[in-house]
Amino acid sequence: MSHYLLAIDQGTTSSRAIIFSREGKAVSSAQYDFEQHYPNDGWVEHDPEDIWQTCLQSCRDALSAGQLDAGDIASIGITNQRETTVIWNRKTGKAIHRAIVWQDRRTAAYCQTIKTRLINEGRDQLIQERTGLLPDAYFSASKINWILSNVEGARAAAEAGELAFGTVDSFLLWRLTNGQRHCTDASNASRTMLFNIHTQQWDPELLALFDIPASLLPEVLDSAADFGNSDRQWLGHAIPIGGIAGDQQAAAFGQACFSAGMTKSTYGTGCFLLMNTGEKVLRSRHNLLSTVAYRLEGKVSYAMEGSIFMAGATMQWLRDKMHFFADSADSEAMAAQAQAGLSLMFVPAFTGLGAPWWDPDARGAIYGLTRDTGIPDIVTAAMMSVCYQTKDLQKAMESDGLRPTTFRVDGGMAANNFVVQKLADLLGCEVDRPQITETTALGAAYLAGLQCGFYSTLDDISRLWQLERSFTPAQNKDWRDRHYARWLDAVQRTRSDHSRQTLDQETSS
Repeated sequence: MSHYLLAIDQGTTSSRAIIFSREGKAVSSAQYDFEQHYPNDGWVEHDPEDIWQTCLQSCRDALSAGQLDAGDIASIGITNQRETTVIWNRKTGKAIHRAIVWQDRRTAAYCQTIKTRLINEGRDQLIQERTGLLPDAYFSASKINWILSNVEGARAAAEAGELAFGTVDSFLLWRLTNGQRHCTDASNASRTMLFNIHTQQWDPELLALFDIPASLLPEVLDSAADFGNSDRQWLGHAIPIGGIAGDQQAAAFGQACFSAGMTKSTYGTGCFLLMNTGEKVLRSRHNLLSTVAYRLEGKVSYAMEGSIFMAGATMQWLRDKMHFFADSADSEAMAAQAQAGLSLMFVPAFTGLGAPWWDPDARGAIYGLTRDTGIPDIVTAAMMSVCYQTKDLQKAMESDGLRPTTFRVDGGMAANNFVVQKLADLLGCEVDRPQITETTALGAAYLAGLQCGFYSTLDDISRLWQLERSFTPAQNKDWRDRHYARWLDAVQRTRSDHSRQTLDQETSS
């Protein structure tokens, strides 16, 4: 019998494969980094062939490391960096342009044009009402439009039905099935700015708004569904593909956030805070997003989300560009070397500011530098920036009347005790870290396990969640308020003039 689940976790800076037992224990894994491309200021691209090859090699190596055969795998789950846009030729399977990454800001001006047009037409709430999202370059729609408008012959080919669009999950599924399946799941579809999260259908009016042919789009299935079988040429055996979810929704699933109020915050390349809101789509008045958490057997569970663009990516910059340390794990020890009462503020707006500011034109800044400032101070301020940005999201949720019933963390930075403790201090609440912090891959495996019959209910999965450590606040409200006020001042200094005016107008109205 096949006893294991294979999770493909395709991230922003690396691809990994993890094999799990049906008890949710990692058996083996493999991971490969791939090149990041920055053609212009604020532009971020990936080579889709790099994505495919690193995923495929990770799967093969994970099987080898676990001394397993592909026949031992009952089902494959796929989770992926969301919003990142790939368009490929249906006959050749080759992408017509590099993937435009979720962090990419090249379409910011175009999105502002769309926003202005909708305001002038008296339809300024159209996108948020239909999709739960805000008009921003973060999402896929404007990226699709850019590729069709800037690659020679692309629009004509798209209108002729010769091209296919997908977020990374769709591209991987196409390759794994040898072009037999062009599908995505509802959680990924909800990040394109083209999907009506109420009707669970691609929205014709939004397709017209962004000038995108419907023939490009994948079929939208449940998050646990029959996505076809991997072609045996890739792993030596045809394996059912039973689960797909965007990385942040997969992390929430792996954290067993199945009830309204349950909240997780993932610290990977960025930071993403998701609160389960159950069967209700709750609309934020403070620039948060409504999104599909997962869809099972046609029933949708929704979430409120706050998105931060730079978390682990900030530490990667300090490591790879500034060479402040050799391994990101060294950053925790450096916090003990920082000045007492650190006054430095690091605002990591390398590709703009995410929620709740939504300022694509802001750029990174460090405030409070003195002659005494050293590398440990800058590294510590960078770690604190992750906590401050999470506080921004917490405050926005509270302003919308939402309070977490549980708060769980995961992702690479969640292993850093300094970061998680400061997070508890700033949020003023208990923060729980599970035994398995790579819950993104685990969530994809659980979805695949539901489809292949390893699990019958969500309760079966909830029982597998195990606490590793709970962090309680060690600072009082006065400390919290004082430090957060300094952060807000730094953000105000960093925001672009356009963003400041826009946000002030929205707040006053």
